[in-house]
Amino acid sequence: MSNLPLPPARISPSLLAADFARLGEEVRNVIAAGADWIHFDVMDNHFVPNLSIGPMVCEAIRPHTEAPIDVHLMVEPVDALVPQFAKAGANIITFHPEASRHPDRTLSLIHDHGCRAGLVFNPATPLAWMDHVMDKLDIVLLMSVNPGFGGQAFIPSTLAKLKQTRARIDAWVQAGGQPIALEVDGGVKADNIAAIRAAGADTFVAGSAIFGKPDYKAVIEEMRREILKGESLQA
Repeated sequence: MSNLPLPPARISPSLLAADFARLGEEVRNVIAAGADWIHFDVMDNHFVPNLSIGPMVCEAIRPHTEAPIDVHLMVEPVDALVPQFAKAGANIITFHPEASRHPDRTLSLIHDHGCRAGLVFNPATPLAWMDHVMDKLDIVLLMSVNPGFGGQAFIPSTLAKLKQTRARIDAWVQAGGQPIALEVDGGVKADNIAAIRAAGADTFVAGSAIFGKPDYKAVIEEMRREILKGESLQA
């Protein structure tokens, strides 16, 4: 583990677990409760076995918050959707390298449309995809479940992969590279978020752990307390 301090923590609730009948209200409520980003899961029933939401929904929720909208594309192919989501108000667009013929080109395309760009790694996807595109990465997202459905249990081996990713990012930053956020998505809850923070994550996607509870503010505050515990473990 590097001696660099961990970046500030962000909580990014996943709309996949929200009440779809009142998404605008859900977005407003969860940001008012202390969330930092809105995580927007896009599934195509092709790259992953589920079908979710597209650019029109992103455009519909954009007026409800000034918080960054963090779009996670679980689709194949990727490139045609990038300009659509950028136009719809996305701030961050991440995609799976296996779903793009040319990940370097796709990262550049996202930047060209004014968004921050990142790669998403499934549990069995090697981190080597990062090696030749570090200069184009604003964020790396590690899946701690196999993508496609919410409510799955956290895969414990993700913790070791997180440490490896944090080491790569910190070495890059120490060599003069730009900061890269390290996000985790899948089974993140108050009872494991401390260990996830200690392993090096700075951005936490949580779906049912937040939207499945009656008091969003209480859950987010509990998560932040646990994140602080994780920082002490990391130190």
